[in-house]
Amino acid sequence: MSTYSPQAPLKRRQRSPMEERPVVEDRSVGELLSEVTSDVQLLFRKEMELAKLEIREEATKAGKAAGMFGGAGFAGYMVALFASLAAVFGLANVMDGGWAALIVTAVWAVVGAVLFVMGRARMRTVSPKPEQTVQTLKEDAQWARHPTK
Repeated sequence: MSTYSPQAPLKRRQRSPMEERPVVEDRSVGELLSEVTSDVQLLFRKEMELAKLEIREEATKAGKAAGMFGGAGFAGYMVALFASLAAVFGLANVMDGGWAALIVTAVWAVVGAVLFVMGRARMRTVSPKPEQTVQTLKEDAQWARHPTK
C-alpha cells in the first residue's frame, strides 16, 4: 500500500537577475571589462534608436513642407494658366470675360503666395541634425571621462 501525501510541492521564490548573480567584491579585470563592453554596446544601440527616431521626425516635417511647396507650385501653374486665359479673353472681349479671368488669377496668386510662405516657414524649422542624440552622446562622453561626478 502506498501512502499519498496531499501536500503540494513547495514553490520556489522567483529571483530577480540581480539576486542570481553572486556578489563578489573582487572580480577580475576581464569580467569588469566584459561588463563595461556589454554596457557600452547597449548604450550605443539605444543611441542609434534615438537617432533613427529623430531623423524620422525631421523627415516627416520636411515632407509636409515639401507638400506645401508642391501646393505652391500647383498654384503657380494655375496662375500662369489663368493669366494666359485672361490675356486671351482680354484681347477677344475687352471687358467681359477678361476681367473675370483676372479675378480668378488674382485669387490663385494669393493662394500660391500663402502656401509658399507657410512652406518656407515650416522648412526653416527642420533640423537635419539629431539634437537629442548629439546632446546625450556629449553627456555620455563626459560621464565616461569622469564617472564619479
